[in-house]
Amino acid sequence: MLNSMEFAKELTKITGFFAGVPDSTLKHLCTALEEILPKENFWTSANEGNAVALAAGYTFATGLPGVVYMQNSGIGNGINPLLSLNDPIVYGIPALLIVGWRGEPGVKDEPQHLKQGAVTTDLLDACQIPYKVLPDNLPEAIDCLNWANNTMELSSAPVALLIRNGLFSEIEVLRKNRYDYVREDAIADIISCLTGNECFISTTGMISRELYDLRVQKGESSKDLLLVGSMGHVSQVALGIALCKPGNKIVCLDGDGSVLMHMGAMVTIGQAKVPNMIHIMLNNAAHDSVGGHKTDAENVEWVNLALSCGYELAESVSAACELKNALSLFNKKGKCCFLEVKVAQGARTSLGRPTKTPAQMKTEFMQALIV
Repeated sequence: MLNSMEFAKELTKITGFFAGVPDSTLKHLCTALEEILPKENFWTSANEGNAVALAAGYTFATGLPGVVYMQNSGIGNGINPLLSLNDPIVYGIPALLIVGWRGEPGVKDEPQHLKQGAVTTDLLDACQIPYKVLPDNLPEAIDCLNWANNTMELSSAPVALLIRNGLFSEIEVLRKNRYDYVREDAIADIISCLTGNECFISTTGMISRELYDLRVQKGESSKDLLLVGSMGHVSQVALGIALCKPGNKIVCLDGDGSVLMHMGAMVTIGQAKVPNMIHIMLNNAAHDSVGGHKTDAENVEWVNLALSCGYELAESVSAACELKNALSLFNKKGKCCFLEVKVAQGARTSLGRPTKTPAQMKTEFMQALIV
């Protein structure tokens, strides 16, 4: 195991600029970097492609490489700028990619990580990005950093370090925001305010786990589609279903990190104006499922944004009574709706995970849809 703070200090000898999207594999390293870097040098980006471009801007301005941190699922978001901006046959911009290797072959992991983990090194090879797996002791890790720095200097191109799960030592940080409404309670209130005939589509992470757990507690049959991966895309899945099944009421449970990742999706929903879909964003201004690092979601006027995108009704709430009033209005109007629910950070430690496979959930959900 590597000491998170010691390794973070070694990283800052290469560069002082970091951008990326948090990952559970990297959460303790990111916490250490937040502690030792000024705010303007450590950024939580909306998506990994944005982070690659932000670091490229730093390089254009300073001549120094930036560090981009991400889960391996984020390689897909990063490929466009990595190949059309950073690559040596284009601008030749070095960058050190710190990549959490979820789903590493031979290591037990969640189903959404298995394919990503199996093809991670293949993707890097296809992009011609040299990589090494970061060792678990500091002297060898420093050698790895020296290799990365020398390779970037010689090639003017990105290099990657793969981070195995559990590599970094734990750093305890209490993270909270200014809201008191517990997210799981908010989800329970959403369920209770509706008729029971709605089909829920929920984003990856704690939101889906809490929805699933609430269904188990109530002994309810599942009409829910839990997207265990594909962060940022849940609203478009929900829209595709709503367009094809106008007889179904579709409820999309989204998170602030997910919405921010591909925010252009709101424009598509607003222009579609499907009357049978409610887009609900549970906003705790944090990447709660992977360490609680802050997003920029609390700095956005979401109601104004949703209305300007074309949603016909939009509300923001932070308490159960407000939520119930908003959903009552939405149900009466039958229009394309957006609801921001401001909730507290954190989840109960006893929260379980879905026991059904994605294939089982898909079958059950499709059978629940009205023909």
